[in-house]
Amino acid sequence: MTGDELVRMMATLSNPHRLRVLAALTAGGRDYVSRLARELGISRALLQVHLKKLEAAGLVSSRLELSDDGKAMKFYEVNAFALHLTPEDIVTAVRTLSSGDEKGSPHE
Repeated sequence: MTGDELVRMMATLSNPHRLRVLAALTAGGRDYVSRLARELGISRALLQVHLKKLEAAGLVSSRLELSDDGKAMKFYEVNAFALHLTPEDIVTAVRTLSSGDEKGSPHE
């Protein structure tokens, strides 16, 4: 994992809403936005913001499917991942960090 990827993943996981989303998808399996928003007690708009960040970090993936009545539904599921960090891993990751000064960098 590069330094930038590590920063992006750690920043993504630092949000309690996103941890709840990951937990719900892990415990209940893949789900679609409306049902997941109801289960978590948050708005669909807020949930979609968090799902986009989780997807950008590679922690979840999505797939558009048609329901029985022909309605398009976007399903999300957790991607397998493991995070184990040692001090040595951090030293290695830091060597690959971008400067963090450019617009849109993962260090914002």
